[in-house]
Amino acid sequence: MLRFSVLGPLEIRTDAGPADVPGDLQRILVQTLLVSEGRPVSGESLAEEMWGEAAPDNQANALQAHISRLRRRLRTLEPDRAASRVTIHPAGYRLSLGEGELDAAEFIRAVRQAEGAGAADAGRTARLLEDALALWRGAVFGGFPGGTLCQLAGARLEEYRMRAMELRFDAELRLGRHAAVLAELAEAHTNHPLRERFCEQLMIALYGAGRQADALDAFRRMRRRLDDELGIQPSPALRRVESAILAHDPALTRDADLQLA
Repeated sequence: MLRFSVLGPLEIRTDAGPADVPGDLQRILVQTLLVSEGRPVSGESLAEEMWGEAAPDNQANALQAHISRLRRRLRTLEPDRAASRVTIHPAGYRLSLGEGELDAAEFIRAVRQAEGAGAADAGRTARLLEDALALWRGAVFGGFPGGTLCQLAGARLEEYRMRAMELRFDAELRLGRHAAVLAELAEAHTNHPLRERFCEQLMIALYGAGRQADALDAFRRMRRRLDDELGIQPSPALRRVESAILAHDPALTRDADLQLA
């Protein structure tokens, strides 16, 4: 069994340890096949990812050579596997993946499971997402995104990462761990200063930790930033949290607190 990782630098792990993917073009080829999640990718799309406008004159032959090279590499890593992982279909090339073999697929599965969980499952949700977020070893593909398909996939995975963080913070706040998540929330808000949900959660955490003035100051700074950079006002959800803090609404520190947002 091989395990492929794209939540960080591209990595293939075997039972004996990590295996390298030599060459930039081979890395882009593997990344593109992986983010296609088992669906065939046309030869034209693969060539566009690998070479862009600098495609060689013998593009089809060059691509086939890289496919053959990848097949040989994977075969050396799985000598007991009966069939090649890379197969040709009418719609293009496909890399076969089994359950648990791609970290991105496992991560997305965990986020979707957390989205379907109820408020009563806060403890389990927090643990689930903490484990899922631990799969990340850095930027998607290690900051080596390749072409358009990989860039779009990277943006999609980053958005799932933000969603996972929001859901985990929701769960931690429902559990009353306001002070415990303050540092992480402040870092998330600093790294994503225009993402209002992180600001809402930071305000709730500050208020729950007995720092009402800091919570209101966070709102004022967010309002100025939104006006200066985007020319917009805070969302209704963010304003509701401010109003709840000013009114000392007890819902902010109860299990149902995040219904305000």
